[in-house]
Amino acid sequence: MSSDAAPGGGAAGSPPAQAGHAHGSLGAMVLGAVGVVFGDIGTSPLYAFRETFAGHHPLPPDELHILGVLSLIFWSMMLVVTFKYVAIIMRADNKGEGGSLALLALINRKSEGKRWSKGIILLGVFATALFYGDSMITPAISVLSAVEGLTTVEAGFAPMVLPIAVGILIGLFMIQSRGTAKVGMLFGPIMMIYFTVLGVLGTWHILGNPHVLIALNPWYAVRFFMEEGTLAFLAMGSVVLAVTGAEALYADMGHFGRRPIGLSWLAFVLPALMLNYLGQGAMILSQDMATALKTIHNPFFLLAPEMLRLPLVILATMATVIASQAVITGAFSVTQQAIQLGFIPRLRITHTSAGSIGQIYIPAINWGLMVMVILLVMSFRTSSNLAAAYGIAVTGAMAIDTCLIAVVLIHLWGWNKALAAPLIAVFAAVDLAYFGANLTKVPDGGWFPLLIGFIAFTLLTTWGRGRMLMINRLREAAMPVKVFVQSAVNSAVRVPGTAVFMTSQAQGVPHALLHNLKHNKVLHERVILLTVKIADAPYVPESHRVDFADLGQGFYRIVINYGFMEDPDVPAVLSRTRTCGPEFKMMDTSFFLARQTLLPSERPAMAIWREKLFAWMLRNAESAMEFFKLPTNRVVELGSQVEI
Repeated sequence: MSSDAAPGGGAAGSPPAQAGHAHGSLGAMVLGAVGVVFGDIGTSPLYAFRETFAGHHPLPPDELHILGVLSLIFWSMMLVVTFKYVAIIMRADNKGEGGSLALLALINRKSEGKRWSKGIILLGVFATALFYGDSMITPAISVLSAVEGLTTVEAGFAPMVLPIAVGILIGLFMIQSRGTAKVGMLFGPIMMIYFTVLGVLGTWHILGNPHVLIALNPWYAVRFFMEEGTLAFLAMGSVVLAVTGAEALYADMGHFGRRPIGLSWLAFVLPALMLNYLGQGAMILSQDMATALKTIHNPFFLLAPEMLRLPLVILATMATVIASQAVITGAFSVTQQAIQLGFIPRLRITHTSAGSIGQIYIPAINWGLMVMVILLVMSFRTSSNLAAAYGIAVTGAMAIDTCLIAVVLIHLWGWNKALAAPLIAVFAAVDLAYFGANLTKVPDGGWFPLLIGFIAFTLLTTWGRGRMLMINRLREAAMPVKVFVQSAVNSAVRVPGTAVFMTSQAQGVPHALLHNLKHNKVLHERVILLTVKIADAPYVPESHRVDFADLGQGFYRIVINYGFMEDPDVPAVLSRTRTCGPEFKMMDTSFFLARQTLLPSERPAMAIWREKLFAWMLRNAESAMEFFKLPTNRVVELGSQVEI
């Protein structure tokens, strides 16, 4: 994938990339994983069990329904999180990196030219689009559900819930530009305490009513469906809230590694979560129906004795802030990958840590998320209302992951279809059942993540299509380099210094060079035709960073290779290059960029409204000068007009 003064990102061959970048002792990595990876799924006990009984399709909190729901929660965690993600999908890494885009890049690299590859790319892009809807709802529902716990301490706090939640969320987004490295050091210990408290509270109530443990038998889930078919199906729309965040295990694999994430899930997080859910069920089963009907509206906080509820509210609020932080950081990371892979225009990216490649801040994404999260909180007003909007984006993304892993199993790993088909069928049946149950939420708020997903999908595909058309048009008009070099050397005056012409293609003559020669009628002593390529792998080792060709007469072609998780820095690479004559000195080097202006076409290759949308995105894209870290006082931009 290539980047230049034209739209950045695009497909290219991938040089060998280094493996994942997780590092540190196993204990430290497990602690870090608990702090970052499991925030979303770890805060689900605040609302998942409650919503199944007191949500938009309420159930009576009797033994049949309590045991049936708990059985569904347990087996959903086993099938979706443990088996599908930890045991299967996390093995499909792209040089150590996970997530829908990383998996998409891996499949794209291995299956170039296959008939179905375009459809797979669209599925991967749509999964990314759905992620943005999820990243708006997660902070809103998590923080709001925690702050609502104040009403279990004192009913008079109810009017303060919304202002406090909005204040916490605004504060969270305001500190993003400062980086999360120092705050992140506290995440692991706080979440360890949080999960320990979940387990202790649950165990306390289980000891009072150990009968609830029979819910681990899958028969009670089956019996629930046999006796309450429609209600059981509708209940799945809320049960799935217990596994939201499962995709984070895969997306964050590059930061911590598969083993630490799998170990922390199996040995610590899963037991703590299930003990808490079982504890909530045991507490309800121990009460008469009148009391249970009241308790079911906030069972999580009522697990604690009255004197410990305020500390529990504070701890839960800290956990939801950590979960929200992880989602926001994930949005930054996904956006960076999408920019490098050519699905999003260049945006300003700030690095908040000199020592960590993943510590980035993207202002446009940060403030956009903040506005949408605040609007969500003010519009839906309660976490119960937000729960109606939650889940559909997650289940959609999970279903797409199943499609992608099917391609991996059969086409990349070469599994026997007779063995792979039953496994894929089980995953697909579970995903489609959950997605179908969540479709019933569309009128009550489920439309929101779908709307955000379709808007994001339209933007991503419009940029990708428009960028491809623009590059094709520029390539059609390109002059062969050998012809240009011979004619230009004889007709132009050579001046001292180095000129670097950025170009998206590693063939032909850049338009900026043609325009410069046409208007200024001079050539520098050394002329560099420079292309930045983004590989379908997360990292490129230094030994494969630069490809070089001597074109003669002082002309050189340089291709700089980066992975889609890396941050391009052209001057830094040039300063280390010794194969193109004398050492590069920035004060003697000028960078020439082409800035394209779109013209209406008589035969547009895409709909006029999409062409206008692409033109708007192109105008508002981050300058190539800043994106590639070019020195501001050494850049010359030359305009050109293109029809697509």
